[in-house]
Amino acid sequence: RREQARLRASVVEEDTEQWQKEPHFSGLHRVGGVDLSYIKGDESRACASLVVLSYPALEVLYQDCRMVPVTAPYVAGFLAFREVPVLVEAVQRVQQEEPQLQPQVLLVDGNGLLHPRGFGTACHLGVLTDLPCIGVAKNLLHVDGLARDELHREQVRSLQRSGEAFPLTGTSGKVLGMVLRSCNNSSRPLYVSVGHRVSLGTAVRLVRACCRFRVPEPIRQADIRSREYLRK
Repeated sequence: RREQARLRASVVEEDTEQWQKEPHFSGLHRVGGVDLSYIKGDESRACASLVVLSYPALEVLYQDCRMVPVTAPYVAGFLAFREVPVLVEAVQRVQQEEPQLQPQVLLVDGNGLLHPRGFGTACHLGVLTDLPCIGVAKNLLHVDGLARDELHREQVRSLQRSGEAFPLTGTSGKVLGMVLRSCNNSSRPLYVSVGHRVSLGTAVRLVRACCRFRVPEPIRQADIRSREYLRK
């Protein structure tokens, strides 16, 4: 908790890059996605996957999939301590080996500020790599009074078209993230939250721009490739 609080103080919740301020993100050329896939029944190893896609074409420019040891146990609210170290190493590898392909922003399969202590995996990875990071979760984390109750389900049903969204406001009054309908073909929303060096509005716009299907392409490709690597 102390370490989370210490790192939390470094989170920047605003846009810091020029491309973030452009209506069509001109100046953004490379979007990264990260994912960890586990083998069923084996908690000691995982496949860590980092992909970098071109933007706006969303074609894979770079991929790094490898088996990594997982040493920290799973503890709810502290997942980042288990997963972030190997993801930081993957980011450092692309920065050293293929600097021209390093991502300008990272999409993370998980939460950012939408977290019991306001410091999820996307914040943790963002602060340690100093890259803009966005949390993209498929399920709602029940924090600060947020719940998948009937009111929430009703709001989700009201999202009729791709790109429609509503804010997740906790009982504290703080907006912790946005619920986004990311494509017309799926009524199941995404839960987008700020990781680091990005505003919530920009985060939602970029996630939406990276979606061909429900899950944004950088995360989807990282997931597909890590599962394929495990299968082989």
